[in-house]
Amino acid sequence: MTSMKELKSQASSSSTNEWRAYDVFLSFRGEDTRKGFTGNLYKALCGKGIDTFIDDQELRKGEEITPALMMAIQESRIAIVIFSENYASSTFCLKELTKIMECIKHKGRMVLPVFYHVDPCIVRHQKGSYAKALADHESNKKIDKAKVKQWRLVLQEAASISGWHFEHGYEYEFIEKIIQKVSEKINRRPLHVAKYPVGLESRVEKVNSLLEVESNEGVHMVGIYGMGGLGKTTLACAVYNCIADQFDSLCFLANVRENSMKHGLVHLQEMLLHELGEEKDHKLCSLNKGVSIIKSRLHGKKILLILDDVNSLEQLKALAGELDWFGSGSRVIITTRDKHLLHVYRVERVYEVEGLNRKEALQLFGCNAFKTQKIDQRYEDISKRVVLYSKGLPLAVEIIGSDLYGKTILEWESALDTYARIPHENIQEILRVSYDGLKEFEKEIFLDLACFFKGAKLSDVKNILCCGRGFSPDYAIQVLIDKSLIKFEDYSVKMHDMIEDMGREIVRLEAPSKPGERSRLWFSKDILHVFKENKGSDKTEIIMLRLLKDKKVQCDRNALKNMENLKILVIEEACFSKGPNHLPKSLRVLKWCDYPESSLPADFDPKKLVILDLSMGHFTFRNQMIMKFKSLREMKLSGCKFLKQVPDISGAPNLKKLHLDSCKNLVKVHDSVGLLKKLEDLNLNRCTSLRVLPHGINLPSLKTMSLRNCASLKRFPEILEKMENITYLGLSDTGISELPFSIELLEGLTNLTIDRCQELVELPSSIFMLPKLETVNYCV
Repeated sequence: MTSMKELKSQASSSSTNEWRAYDVFLSFRGEDTRKGFTGNLYKALCGKGIDTFIDDQELRKGEEITPALMMAIQESRIAIVIFSENYASSTFCLKELTKIMECIKHKGRMVLPVFYHVDPCIVRHQKGSYAKALADHESNKKIDKAKVKQWRLVLQEAASISGWHFEHGYEYEFIEKIIQKVSEKINRRPLHVAKYPVGLESRVEKVNSLLEVESNEGVHMVGIYGMGGLGKTTLACAVYNCIADQFDSLCFLANVRENSMKHGLVHLQEMLLHELGEEKDHKLCSLNKGVSIIKSRLHGKKILLILDDVNSLEQLKALAGELDWFGSGSRVIITTRDKHLLHVYRVERVYEVEGLNRKEALQLFGCNAFKTQKIDQRYEDISKRVVLYSKGLPLAVEIIGSDLYGKTILEWESALDTYARIPHENIQEILRVSYDGLKEFEKEIFLDLACFFKGAKLSDVKNILCCGRGFSPDYAIQVLIDKSLIKFEDYSVKMHDMIEDMGREIVRLEAPSKPGERSRLWFSKDILHVFKENKGSDKTEIIMLRLLKDKKVQCDRNALKNMENLKILVIEEACFSKGPNHLPKSLRVLKWCDYPESSLPADFDPKKLVILDLSMGHFTFRNQMIMKFKSLREMKLSGCKFLKQVPDISGAPNLKKLHLDSCKNLVKVHDSVGLLKKLEDLNLNRCTSLRVLPHGINLPSLKTMSLRNCASLKRFPEILEKMENITYLGLSDTGISELPFSIELLEGLTNLTIDRCQELVELPSSIFMLPKLETVNYCV
């Protein structure tokens, strides 16, 4: 054991908090340092090879705890507190005990109380000599009363921990029991955590706060969840090592998902019983028998059970069962990628693993790329590029750092350029586990999100996918959120860059050298190649092209002819001189900003089309005066400067949204628009040439109608039937001279804006009969 002189030297000279860990820290009343019971216990511990720290008067500075003692308390695995008759009379002992109990909460250390010739109840409830000592402290003007209150609490907490009570008998037998217990604890082998455990300490503390290991009341289950590669298993191992000494039995079942697939759940039940020391090489004949045996063997014992990488409810039922399987004070930790699984199993205490911050990522990268936490200055900029690429994912930082070790800057740059095009296969292998566990329709939605919709507004994404896929994506999206593949923040879809890369790589590998044979096309270079060379196929389901507007696109006008399964086509910020000769009849969503033609291809059968958005384009309905779009729900022709009239639209009976705003040359809207039974949203704002609306409207589903800034509009249509769903009517800055008396039929109207209508002299009296009208903005 280190001498007192050496300890003092270490404590005073160490500025980096470097300190070797001890097995046991002995806390007792100082004047009994080397003699009697404490001295005999110390000698017995050392005789068994148990590295023990014993306090000494030389290390104390008055009544304050020195750095040496503080470090010894923090780093020792077990603290043995010897409560004697006069223990509480020492303020130093009480301060030391406070620090020890703090280490239980924050460091997961184990405390073993020994009650030497004093009843535990005397300590717990502060009676007898303990009551007198604390009363003396309270009457001492130099001692803060709040401090005394804290000492009372820590005495109560410490005395509530199961320990040993010595009243009479042979001390050596009593000491032998303590030695046996301590030996069991310290002989347990810690789990390997990580070669470079960067950023773990704060995360371990957060999990420990959920576990409340210092409490022996009840049984707690804690879930640790997050995407692959974040270090869930590493964190669980670190927590295990931190708190293991405080339990009667331990079991860390690693890779539950993988091992249950390979060997079955019965095998895992056998492993659990073996690890807990309950069954040696015993074979279980069935899952139900395993459940029965585990429950009976574990009942009444304080157990730490960690189930790593769980992915099904059956695994939890077979291995963790119910809370009543375990003795009071037991803790169960579950790591998983599936947050919903924890919710279903009613695990209320959960911790989402956080990625590394920039400082931690640089530190971990330095450990792997340079074998030191300090980054070589010559590599500083490119190291920051790696950290930016990894987005806080420890797996990526470690793998890339190890790959780049010993390489030149040019080799680093080449490697990072390659990763940007083709993600690292070792990283992808770990991340893909979550994808492989999805059902087929969930995989489809995930690939759609990864390829096209990261950062997009969630409501827009759901709308496009619902229309484009033909089924609601809500359930699949929630599954992806639960499995930590995506997040929903600020009404937008969030996804880690490497999850996005993983999804796109899955699609790229469908046809590595032939983009026209992939299911999804998003990379502009691939799309332009397919369009120019007419390399499309029936494999492609979704195309989304976004370019700078001034870039001219060379396109074979027959490029879409072979894409017989194309469901979604979105083109934004791209300049085409000519439109396609053919559109596939499979098309469900067509969004083409600045569409270059006045009409859709003559042979196009739009019966499946649900969304048509040709905003800012040349579209005029030429040769398509009779619409036959039976599935169409949304039509947006905003800003179509050549559009002069809207023809008969009765062939689109399911239309819900019609946006014709900012069509500067639009003059007339056909009467059929006023009779669409399912229309909910009609927008004609800023149509400055508009003069003719339907003669009458009967739109029972309509919610909003807006005609703001239609300066040429003189007349508002008659209301033919009651419209109970309309809430907003916007007529500001129009040329309307009067409103029909039938406006009273807009029974659902709550908000009417008619300000700055210069020709409108008065309002019809019927407007005051509207039952729900709350706001009227009316000023000339």
